[in-house]
Amino acid sequence: MVELLRRRVPRVLVVEDSADNLLLMRELLESRGYEVACAADADAAELAIRSAPPDLILLDVVMPGRSGYDLCRQLKDDLATRLIPVVMITGLAEREDRVRGIEAGADDFLNKPIYPEELFARVTSLLKLKEFTDEMENVESVLFSLALSVEARDPYTEGHCQRLARYSAELGEHLGLDQDDVITLRRGGILHDLGKIVIPDEILKKGSMLSSAEWQIMKQHPATGESICKPLKSLRKVLPIIRHHHEHWNGSGYPDGLRGEQIPLLARVLQVVDVYDALRTTRPYKPSLSQEESERTMLEESQAGLWDKEVMWQFVQMMHKRKAAA
Repeated sequence: MVELLRRRVPRVLVVEDSADNLLLMRELLESRGYEVACAADADAAELAIRSAPPDLILLDVVMPGRSGYDLCRQLKDDLATRLIPVVMITGLAEREDRVRGIEAGADDFLNKPIYPEELFARVTSLLKLKEFTDEMENVESVLFSLALSVEARDPYTEGHCQRLARYSAELGEHLGLDQDDVITLRRGGILHDLGKIVIPDEILKKGSMLSSAEWQIMKQHPATGESICKPLKSLRKVLPIIRHHHEHWNGSGYPDGLRGEQIPLLARVLQVVDVYDALRTTRPYKPSLSQEESERTMLEESQAGLWDKEVMWQFVQMMHKRKAAA
């Protein structure tokens, strides 16, 4: 039982073309109980990262083939590896060399020759940061699971969150939004209705025939979802989507009665795909509509002041392109 409760041994990848330096760092790190993997160049490092992602990378700057700057930049641009701390090891003393490392995304630097005390201090500090990051990712995973469990309570909305995540990300790319916004839209698609976790089944599954009191309870879910996610800084860009995806262009929505461009753009993007998915799927109170019927209804509702006309029109154009390419 004691063995099961022990923490996993942190894994450190050392990328260094000098055999002597590689051996030195390996022996020093193993003496402190770390699991150590080694690579002599960027290509070997990539293979090692793919086979067993490390908790920390010690990366030499000057190596045969691609430089440490190139590999660091690649790792920091990749969603799967961008949160792995990278310490760049350099014998270069010029300020420009450190600036290049910072621009590549390095988290810290270590100068040659390697001093054990400095190595241990850097490694200990960044592994604590990585442990904290992993804990935050685990919390995010729990929230995503909770959001999907809300969807699972209603058989009529099966797959709704995944479709919204996909459609909203595609629409974001179609609109030319940057990659961070596209990722935020994908997350928002999953988390937008998280607040419904506190809505009783008899209200959640009732459909459109809610009493005034029941409707007031239902309208609380955007603010509730925002409150659940608010403690996580990593989800701060998703919060406006969660809170404002039921606002209307003419100010008749909830919870804050925002109108026009007061409604955050990413919330307006998700609104459009949310409406489309609702129209295209069967619900207890209505049949599903065809794509043409759905588009016509959405454009009419935009003209009536519910949705952003430009975002709606761009969505319709995107769907036409998809249909033509199919």
